[in-house]
Amino acid sequence: MRNILSRCVLPLAAVALAILSCPAPSNAQKAGSATPEQLPSDFLKTKPIKSGSNAAGKLKRNATGTATTNGLAAVSVPPIDTLAYWTGEFTAPGYDSNGNPQSVWPYQMVGAAPETGGTTTINAPIIPVTVRLLDADGSVAVRNGVRLILNASSNIVNAVVQSPEFQSAKYTSGNGQLNDQMMRAQFSDRLSSDDDSSWHTLLSPRVKRGRVMNVPYGNWAYALNADGSCCAFALVEQSVFSNLLFPPTYPVDNSTVIGAAELAGDMTTHDLTTLLFNNVYLYDTTVTNCCVLGFHNADVEPGIASNGNRPRFYVMDYASWMSNGLFSFGFQDITAFSHELAETFNDPFADNATPWWLSVDPVFGSGQCQNILETGDVVEVLNSADPVFSISMNGRTYHPQNEAMLPWFAFESPSSAHLGAYSFPDETTLTRLSPGPLLPGCQPVP
Repeated sequence: MRNILSRCVLPLAAVALAILSCPAPSNAQKAGSATPEQLPSDFLKTKPIKSGSNAAGKLKRNATGTATTNGLAAVSVPPIDTLAYWTGEFTAPGYDSNGNPQSVWPYQMVGAAPETGGTTTINAPIIPVTVRLLDADGSVAVRNGVRLILNASSNIVNAVVQSPEFQSAKYTSGNGQLNDQMMRAQFSDRLSSDDDSSWHTLLSPRVKRGRVMNVPYGNWAYALNADGSCCAFALVEQSVFSNLLFPPTYPVDNSTVIGAAELAGDMTTHDLTTLLFNNVYLYDTTVTNCCVLGFHNADVEPGIASNGNRPRFYVMDYASWMSNGLFSFGFQDITAFSHELAETFNDPFADNATPWWLSVDPVFGSGQCQNILETGDVVEVLNSADPVFSISMNGRTYHPQNEAMLPWFAFESPSSAHLGAYSFPDETTLTRLSPGPLLPGCQPVP
C-alpha cells in the first residue's frame, strides 16, 4: 500500500503503505513490566494514519546484475518477461522530479487495453508467510511464556480468497471482482459496450506453499494479545525485512522468501503474487518511524536462454491481514491488501510518473504529496471522508480501501470515468482535484 501519515522519511524503491509518527518503546525495564521490545496492544490504534511514498527499499537488478531503483528503467531493451500488461498515456501540464515541464505521461497497467475487449485472466498465487521473531541466540524468542511466531493461518488465507478481491460483488459499474470493476469504471469511456461481457481483467487465486521468515534479534518489536497469547502485531525493520524477502544475488537461491518461491515455481513471471502476512508491519530504523503496512514491486532477474534472454519481472505485493481494532479510521482485514492490489493493477512496475499532486484531509490536515500513480495514497489520508468501503459477502464484512482513479491524476475536469467520478468504489470520496500544476514537493508555480 502506499503508506499512512505526517510522513516518515523512507528510501525510494517500491510503493508502500505506512503509518508514521509512532513513539518508540521505552528502554526502561522494571520488575513485572514489558520487555523493551514489547509494545502496548493499542500502540497502532492511537497513532495517526499517514503516508510516505515509495517505501520498500528493494534495489532492482538489471540484466547485468547492476543495482537500480527505477522500475522499467532497470531494463535497457524491452521486451520483458512478465505478466500481461498494456501501455497508454495521458496529457496534462506538470513538472517532472527535476522541475522540468512535462505534458505527456505514459503508463503501464495490468491486463489488456480497454479497446481490445475480452477477458484477461491472471494467475494470482497467495503465499502465506510465517514470521518467527528470533532471540539473540538464534532461537525463537519466548516472552511471557509464549513463542513469538505470527502465522498467516488457513482461516486468514481463506478469508482473503473469499474476499471481493477475488469474488464477485455488485458495484455501480457492474458485478465482478473489485479491481476489474475499478478498471472498468475508470476507462468506461473507452469501452465498446456497457455490457458486463466486454473487457475484464480477472485474478485467479491459487494458495501456494507457505514460507517462513526468521527475523534476527534487534530488528523487531511486538505486542501480545489481550489474553497474553502471541501476537496482536509485530513490527520489523524495513531494510531487514526487504533483505529477508527478496533474493540478494543472481542466480537466486532459497535463502529468502521470494527466492524459494521462484525456485519452487510457486511464483512465476506471468503471475501477480501476494506474500500474505498476519499483522506484520514495518518501521524504518526505529519504531519511532513506523509503520509500512504493505508494498508492491517486482523482483527483477536477468533473462535466461529459455525465455530469449528477456529480463524477468516477478510482479508482487506484500500485505498483511489486519485484525479489527489495531488501527483507526476503519483500517482492518483486507484494507492494506486491497490498497496494494489496486496500485499494482494501475502501476505493476512501480514506474508510472504523474504530475505532482497533493491530497489533504480538510478536517485533520493530514496530507500526501507525490508524483507517482499511487491510487491508494491519495485516499488513505482522507480520514474525514472515510477511506474504507464496506462490502458484506460470504459471511463477513470486508473493508477494502477506496482508490483514486486515473482521471484524478490526469487532472481531468470533468472526469471521463463512470459517473464522472474520481474515486472507486465510493464515488463520493474524492470530489475535487489537486491544485496544479505543481513544482517538485508540491510547491506552487511562481
